[in-house]
Amino acid sequence: MKYAGCIYILTNSHHTVLYTGVTSDLKKRIFQHQNKEFSNSFTSKYNCDKLVYYENFIQIEEAIAREKQIKAGSRKAKETLINNFNPEWNDLGELIKNW
Repeated sequence: MKYAGCIYILTNSHHTVLYTGVTSDLKKRIFQHQNKEFSNSFTSKYNCDKLVYYENFIQIEEAIAREKQIKAGSRKAKETLINNFNPEWNDLGELIKNW
């Protein structure tokens, strides 16, 4: 199945910062974060390059709406999402490299 959008949550190595984003190409976007292609960005500044959560959507509009919903929530709500999806907070970046 082809997805038009994806939301994702990144963290740093100490899990002290969470970043929520939306993209139409998760594989490419994670590569950009990991390689700090945008050196002045929030994720570069705070070393957020560990993918710990994602959701795929058939329509990009759904992904954008979900991103807004997650961003409006508390850190605790984001941690609950991550813990239910990826309890060990493993880096899922390697998983998506094979997409």
